[in-house]
Amino acid sequence: MDQWAVLSVSDKTGLAELAQGFLSQGIKLLASGGTYRFLQEQGIEARPLEDLTGFSEILGGRVKTLHPRIYAGILSRETDQDIRDRDTIGAPQIVAVVVNLYPFENRLTQGADQPTLIEEIDIGGVALIRAAAKNFAQVLVLVDPKQYPEALKTPITALSWEDRLRFAQEAFLHIAHYDAVIAQTFSQWRNPPVKPVHEEVYVLSGRKWGELRYGENPHQDAAFYAVPGQEGFQSATLYQGKALSYNNLADADTAWRLSASLPAPNAVAVKHQTPCGVGLGTTLEEAYVKAYEADPVSIFGGIVALKGTVDESLATRLNTLFLEVVIAESYTPEALKILAKKKNLRVLAMPFNLPPYAEEIRTITGGFLVQQRDRVSVPWDRLQHVAGPQADLEKFKQDVTLAWTTVGFVKSNAIVVVKDGMTVGIGGGQTNRIDAARQALEQAKEKAQGAVLASDAFFPFGDVMTEAAKYHVGLVIQPGGSLRDNESIDAANLYQIPLYFTGQRHFRH
Repeated sequence: MDQWAVLSVSDKTGLAELAQGFLSQGIKLLASGGTYRFLQEQGIEARPLEDLTGFSEILGGRVKTLHPRIYAGILSRETDQDIRDRDTIGAPQIVAVVVNLYPFENRLTQGADQPTLIEEIDIGGVALIRAAAKNFAQVLVLVDPKQYPEALKTPITALSWEDRLRFAQEAFLHIAHYDAVIAQTFSQWRNPPVKPVHEEVYVLSGRKWGELRYGENPHQDAAFYAVPGQEGFQSATLYQGKALSYNNLADADTAWRLSASLPAPNAVAVKHQTPCGVGLGTTLEEAYVKAYEADPVSIFGGIVALKGTVDESLATRLNTLFLEVVIAESYTPEALKILAKKKNLRVLAMPFNLPPYAEEIRTITGGFLVQQRDRVSVPWDRLQHVAGPQADLEKFKQDVTLAWTTVGFVKSNAIVVVKDGMTVGIGGGQTNRIDAARQALEQAKEKAQGAVLASDAFFPFGDVMTEAAKYHVGLVIQPGGSLRDNESIDAANLYQIPLYFTGQRHFRH
């Protein structure tokens, strides 16, 4: 009996070479509409699928490959019963299926409207791939032009079981990703959009943006997967520098999100996913100087995010220091020329707009945790003065904003001290709050006088207020909610420190 390959592709890349390769193995070709016309134009012998099915495409191409003769040819095993069934309905022996799906993901990325995207949802192609992948022991399934050269290295009849299994597994990954992107898109179309964390089944799929040199450490493999339809580092402009590493991307994300959460112009320096210096200013250069002076030791080898346009003067300052990554909204041409002198410095540009909703995923043994990403901002309408003298909040507004926003990005337990638009003390990652406070205040030293102290969670005792009083802190802001809030309130009244509760915690682990 003749052997056949079914070809139905939207991307014609490499198709002519693949078809010729099949023909050279004595495999005949069956092709759907557009694929058949392409092969005819290339002078490659093929038969249209309608010759087998007995009907042409209908519903504007929505139905063209859904037919028992096709699926019997794909799904039949080489058993007497299956061969009899196949022969009874006149189905051919199909030994290869080559399908790449309608480009839903590409159209989504291009911003296509809803009706266009709906027409880009492949039906028959997915069914063909599933059928062929299920029967991989008998049928070769290819879903990507990148697979064609490897598939042609060995005649189909000589392909190993392991090779067939690998192609089938790649096929199931292909359609799983395809369906996941559609499901994610549909969830955004609903009114209001559905938050995936509320679904019974959580589906997330990404396309590999690139393999990374290694993970957190050189012995760990790593890669970055971009989620279709979302903006982020995959769409950033990389002007120069070495390829981004796992740690670069993780640190850059922390720096970018904190900077995007603050008013412009601002500068954020990050090491090991923890802010080490943050500054606000009337100019971007002033903000950077504050971020640098906040901790000129820790910023070395760090990541800097700059909300604004980097000019020649600021670029010159940046070049005096070893940095791994600089991210900004934009750069002047002169600034890029100066930064280019540091050939290994990674220079990125991207918008500083936080998405309205995002999720964080963390794997644990046996599964993964999903939560809505924290959004940190001062709840001015709910800010409650609970002790000490009433402060002039207009006078403290900039420092309260900076302290409260920054503390939400420091690993818990976290304390941040801010004065005159810059962090002067950051204590984080401590297993008790008083040690975090001592760390931040000791770093701030005399700069803590009249400063704002922010805590990511409530004070379990009054000891942090007592420590703040030693440094003459000007205002304390914390969530409140401890069973012993009265101890902090009493201390605030005793030391005459304005104490404000936000009613909202911002742990970060």
